[in-house]
Amino acid sequence: MYAYDEIDRTLINERVSEFRDQVKRRLAGELTEDEFKMLRLMNGVYLQLHAYMFRVAIPYGTLSSPQLRKMAHVARRYDRGYGHFTTRQNIQFNWIKLADLPDALEDLASVGIHAMQTSGNCTRNVTTDQWAGVAPGEVEDPRIWAELLRQYSTMHPEFSFLPRKFKIAITASAHDRAAIKVHDIGLRIHKNEAGETGFEVLVGGGLGRTPFIGKVIKPFVHGRDILSYVEAILRVYNQYGRRDNIYKARIKILVHELGIEKFAAEVEDEWLATRDSALTLDNEVVEDIRSRFTYPHYQKLSDTPDELTAASADPHFARWLKNSVAPHQRTGYAIVTLSLKPVGGPPGDATAEQMDAVADLADKYSFGEIRVGHEQNLALPNVARRDLPALWRQLDKLGLATPNVNLVTDIIACPGLDYCSLANTRSIPIAQELTRRFANNDLAELIGRLHINISGCINACGHHHVGHIGILGVEKNGEEFFQITIGGRADEHAVVGTLIGPAVPFAEVADVIEDIVEAYLALRARPDELFVQTVERLGVEPFKERVYATR
Repeated sequence: MYAYDEIDRTLINERVSEFRDQVKRRLAGELTEDEFKMLRLMNGVYLQLHAYMFRVAIPYGTLSSPQLRKMAHVARRYDRGYGHFTTRQNIQFNWIKLADLPDALEDLASVGIHAMQTSGNCTRNVTTDQWAGVAPGEVEDPRIWAELLRQYSTMHPEFSFLPRKFKIAITASAHDRAAIKVHDIGLRIHKNEAGETGFEVLVGGGLGRTPFIGKVIKPFVHGRDILSYVEAILRVYNQYGRRDNIYKARIKILVHELGIEKFAAEVEDEWLATRDSALTLDNEVVEDIRSRFTYPHYQKLSDTPDELTAASADPHFARWLKNSVAPHQRTGYAIVTLSLKPVGGPPGDATAEQMDAVADLADKYSFGEIRVGHEQNLALPNVARRDLPALWRQLDKLGLATPNVNLVTDIIACPGLDYCSLANTRSIPIAQELTRRFANNDLAELIGRLHINISGCINACGHHHVGHIGILGVEKNGEEFFQITIGGRADEHAVVGTLIGPAVPFAEVADVIEDIVEAYLALRARPDELFVQTVERLGVEPFKERVYATR
């Protein structure tokens, strides 16, 4: 966990005071809604269909137990008793009254939480692997660098009003759990031949109306130069990015129109002119940030404790152990994913009671630390393997032990038309129905790893383009229809899915997904061939034929 210093605390407390005055003036009629809009967006406040939505930052997806308890408090006191975890490792509250927002922000600030740059045309929350710092094979903890980027980008005077929002993601593992290839800047930490730590830098990724997979702009940037290189990218984007057309304002469009070679040359020229500046990170600066992260005092424990061996005789526990528990860097410990995708539930939602209970479990079993993943699940990153049976029993009582991680019902979905003023269709009811259709655990395991992503509009907050099966809501003559894509993925082999045919009405979506899954089970070459591998091997035509044969 990173410990905020006095500068951090002063900054977020000053922002609370400033926003309190802005809300006061809005409620008094001294500010119009148009005048207030930019001010509220700078504090993560959106005006949605029914109420204001409040988006709170969870930098690089890491939470302490007191912070999660404070989020539970906000949900209980100011909202309707729950929060929604998002694909950017943030949390959203959908029903807070405008008059209560300053108090909610002040309560969160008391534990080092803020909402700065969770909206607006600026650098958004820097995200990373939810297993950062504990994943086996990791080059090093990417949260160190994410924190450096957070400090650098927060309220940066030159980049607070970019042509469009800007997103950065970092990974330090061979398997990309941070989806870096669909970000404006993606950073992969690795070491060069000299053993020095640096970054492969990708630019121009992004989803939305025009999806692109990021391209490598520079294979290796030394760690000391990463801030100056990121700044060079931002300056080129800030100068040349389109401000005349919101649909062409993202950096992905600039990279596409200029070409990666031309864009890279512009960045290189800018960087060479500014690299030897105050942004150069010497070892002392990096180590200072590293020293502010506290790590657990691990014990020497067995990977096969008696408690785990005995509990594995229970088939329900054994299923959860296989599905939701991952290896850890340290012998005797494990990473536990807490599914926020129960059968019939809205994906990514957690009640105040669940958040309080998870905070208590984190204190008891995970050194007080919780992680948020872009798949809209939580994780306890440091659980002793001997404690897994006891933890499972308590998670099961909370409804947080559904053994569906990475399976067909582990669905990513945006809030859709139930909340969002931009949406064309509902997303949540589709997800709920699909979890019911595939609720049988044996069937889900037979299907294997299969990611379904749902977006209620072209803005792609549900990342539908990179779902193994992507579902996009579109409006046709006032009715809800859905386009279906297959073959997308967001990992190190990221690719945008392919549309299989005409959009289908709301009532038929679940049937179509069942048809696609049945086709996959019939077409796969072997039981361990994943859905995306079958699509890659055969293309979309065999699936299209089966889906539309009777429609």
